[in-house]
Amino acid sequence: MLKYREMTAADDAAVAKLIQDNLKKHNLDIPGTVYFDEGLNHLSEYYGTSERRYFVIENAQGEVIGGIGFAKLDFMEDTAELQKLYLDDSVKGSGLGYELISVVESKMKDAGYKYSYLETHNNLQAAIHIYKKSEYAEIEKPKEVVHSAMNRFFKKSLI
Repeated sequence: MLKYREMTAADDAAVAKLIQDNLKKHNLDIPGTVYFDEGLNHLSEYYGTSERRYFVIENAQGEVIGGIGFAKLDFMEDTAELQKLYLDDSVKGSGLGYELISVVESKMKDAGYKYSYLETHNNLQAAIHIYKKSEYAEIEKPKEVVHSAMNRFFKKSLI
């Protein structure tokens, strides 16, 4: 039985490991990614406001096997950025990525956002596949994005 819930401080280490393991496997353990974010080991401090939230999924043993979040995007009106969709290898290909996107989009709508935006990288082909099948349209790199190592950008209407 899987359980979705909001992230707590007790999840910080498990979520950081999940993110770093995934990025390393895709050769994205590089500057400009969350891999080197100073706050990675304390994500629960960043999320947990009305403008920023993060959700985890637990397996039957209570282990965090995935997560996804959102944060208000300042440079696009009525838009939240879908952030940090990561899954444990044991559940990849099971459809959980689609479920997590659905959960976070619902939470974005509840928070009043009309659009979802995301950034990803060519190395993350499985993620790009999920985003496209979830009706995200690829857009040009926004001029406001200057420090990111990400090279693919997507947006979706939530209304």
